[in-house]
Amino acid sequence: MNIFVCVKQVPDTETKITPTGDGSFIETASIKWIMNPYDEFAVEQALLIKQSNPAANVTVVRVGSVKDTEALRTAMAMGADDAALVEANDSLDSHSIAKALKGAIEKTGKKPDIILAGKQAIDDDALQVPQILAEMLGLPSVSVIVGFELNGTTVKVKREVEGGALEVYEVNTPVVLACNKGLNTPRYASLPGIMKAKKKPMAQYSLADVGVSDADRRVKYSQFRLPPEKPAGKKFDATDAAKQKEVVAQVVGLLRTEAKVI
Repeated sequence: MNIFVCVKQVPDTETKITPTGDGSFIETASIKWIMNPYDEFAVEQALLIKQSNPAANVTVVRVGSVKDTEALRTAMAMGADDAALVEANDSLDSHSIAKALKGAIEKTGKKPDIILAGKQAIDDDALQVPQILAEMLGLPSVSVIVGFELNGTTVKVKREVEGGALEVYEVNTPVVLACNKGLNTPRYASLPGIMKAKKKPMAQYSLADVGVSDADRRVKYSQFRLPPEKPAGKKFDATDAAKQKEVVAQVVGLLRTEAKVI
């Protein structure tokens, strides 16, 4: 069984984001990168499948810059067997990323049985790549899964829908599944795992190697900017009992006319 996991590196949530001078993207030089949290559930699910199927091979695939391969090394330290990296600009759109992932999977020469990914990336929140990849590969796809059960070549999954309800699907492999929080509890990489990850194979491809060009881009980004700063808060002195009624009237008036909450 061949299991592929698509992962993305995203800025740490505590990282201070700064747009580039021309507003075309964000400054990436000083960013601390981490594995997209939703992808951690996908990696963990792949490893759980491997525990029940020792002959299974888990390959993690990423599209992005080569300056930092933390996400791939982390996945291999957790237990993945190998990795593939497609060197690309971090500002690619979902369509280009999906096509690059497809090309990288095909480049490995291994026919996928299960392809796992996080339901979304926490940086762009696009929620598109798994579904586009499935369409390109001609495979069924189920997203936002919180339950997984494998029985031979059939997968039963549960997915969340609005209102707290669950939908249950049975699909045959090969299949693309997008994972949500609650599916499992991702493990931490052990020290022996971290040492072994340094020796595990990681193939590297260019966009041209996987058949992606500028013509594949469907979305171009521009005018990145920080949200406007919040105006300073207003303070009122109500220590003087004689002025308290006046102060209360001012506060109520501002809540009604400016904040519009009453």
